[in-house]
Amino acid sequence: MSKQIYLDNSATTFPKPEEVYKFMDYFYRNHGVSPGRSGFDAAIEAEEVVMGTRKLLTELFNGDNSDHLTFSYNASDSLNMIINGLAEKGDHVITTMLEHNSVLRPLHHLVLDGTIELDHVAFDKYGYVDPNDIKKAIKKNTKMVIVNHSSNIIGTVQAAAEIGKICKEAGVYFIVDASQSAGIIPIDMKAMNIDILVFTGHKCLMGPTGIGGSYVMEKIPIKGTRFGGTGVRSAQETHLEQFPYRLECGTLNLVGVAGLNAGVKWVLEQGIEKLHHQEIMLWDKLRKGLQNIENVTTYCADSIENQNAVLSFNIKGFEAGDVGMMLDVDYNIASRTGLQCAPKVHEGIGTSNMHGTCRLSVGAFNTDEHIDAAIEAVEDIASIRK
Repeated sequence: MSKQIYLDNSATTFPKPEEVYKFMDYFYRNHGVSPGRSGFDAAIEAEEVVMGTRKLLTELFNGDNSDHLTFSYNASDSLNMIINGLAEKGDHVITTMLEHNSVLRPLHHLVLDGTIELDHVAFDKYGYVDPNDIKKAIKKNTKMVIVNHSSNIIGTVQAAAEIGKICKEAGVYFIVDASQSAGIIPIDMKAMNIDILVFTGHKCLMGPTGIGGSYVMEKIPIKGTRFGGTGVRSAQETHLEQFPYRLECGTLNLVGVAGLNAGVKWVLEQGIEKLHHQEIMLWDKLRKGLQNIENVTTYCADSIENQNAVLSFNIKGFEAGDVGMMLDVDYNIASRTGLQCAPKVHEGIGTSNMHGTCRLSVGAFNTDEHIDAAIEAVEDIASIRK
């Protein structure tokens, strides 16, 4: 069997750079102990990698204080802590129809228990949210606006700086889910007026699964929702309010932090703009190739501007799941099918009743040959008479 063509990078980038595998193995073999809990050499060296990774990410996002860069399991984990740590009875929250369930579900639970009011702002036919629609939705009791920086289904990159300016002028907290953009789209929290940025390590930052986190700007009154060990002031009965402990408890995923450290360094060495250009050129080739196939419908913008390398499509007469299965079994191409954890996007593009789409997402290690093979495979499937 030929080697698999992996086009599911929006779920998890794969493979990882060789440097990530090597550093994770080396680090865990030599320094795989609890960081910051003891004074022996291995513990100190482990803590240095943790702190070094906080600083790397703080600089990447243009934050000021690396203590405010906190780690979690992933973006979903951090979003739950951020949303539940900020929301109070009577608050109004604005989000968009582009969100992942990591935002939709915690907000929906807060609506169900009567804590918040919630509005979802729609996107246009190209997949973009008009910042003015968010401005119009702001009320006197609006506490926060939560926006998916880049869609995991149609790849559109939202105008974060414009939305951030609107939120700042209105005195509303601006929270950005950068799961699909951190590491592939430049993010400047100060320039974009982002109050809280949430990221995951296993996508464009080239780290492993099981590691993510957030950066919270100074003076954001977020409450901790988890309590436990920190290795600091253990006699204190209440959990520490200072960062990073406010949003961290227990022993960190140390090998995950190490992998993330190596992944971020690799991304910076390659250059974010260079990586994005490489991926979006392959995406554009894929888009044009699929759009030239009869009975294939693509769901994406028609420009590489403000776009990530994610493309969803359907073939007339086929279930998306069947297309994905044929791509896998017959052509050894990995894709993602269904609603991709973002059901309101499918409401917006009209694919909810079609069981979603088949999604192909380009990564740093894809090639022209991979894209040619994917186009040919879709053309073959579309030519089958049902």
